[in-house]
Amino acid sequence: MANRKSNTGRGLLPDLQHRIRPLLKSAPWILRVTEYKDKPAPVLVIKERGEGADDAPNNGGVPGRAVLKDRGLLYGQPLRRCLPVIRNIVSRVCDHAGIPLELQRYFGNGGIAFRGNLPLDEEAGAKLALIFKLREGVKDMDRVELMARRVQRFSREEAVYWLTRATQYGGAASRWARSGMRIMLGGQPGDEEIIHMLEKLRE
Repeated sequence: MANRKSNTGRGLLPDLQHRIRPLLKSAPWILRVTEYKDKPAPVLVIKERGEGADDAPNNGGVPGRAVLKDRGLLYGQPLRRCLPVIRNIVSRVCDHAGIPLELQRYFGNGGIAFRGNLPLDEEAGAKLALIFKLREGVKDMDRVELMARRVQRFSREEAVYWLTRATQYGGAASRWARSGMRIMLGGQPGDEEIIHMLEKLRE
């Protein structure tokens, strides 16, 4: 686990830190930037805040209280390809007064030095969780990026709806939904139109 000292001296503004830290206790989603021994750094882990005693032992929570549940992760080449999308999505997260938190400054165009937790609203959390889930098992990075860019354009309602369909309808039904969404958003493997559509969305 990254320690708090690793976040100092990284160009983070003190006033931004003061605004962010209190929000971590109540944000519906948390984006953790961390490191795993068996994966290239950094690793992005998306966590959802929810109720449930069954999840408490696995998430360090207390039965009957809200706990953070892992909903997916992103690292390596998929992270590099999706970074512009991630920056765009988190840039829209605001505090309770509607003032942007400017979270995109934690995700530079080059390396990501930040290690720690960032609060997300429902829209940003649902979009990132859906992107992280859909990229699983997809080897074509053009398809991964295309899916991410199309999810980025979802409304909050669309993102929440499709994430629910992809994760909460039981094992087989959720798996089928994810398979269908990969084709709907990223095309069939080898389809020549993938790169054409991707180029248009990059403009």
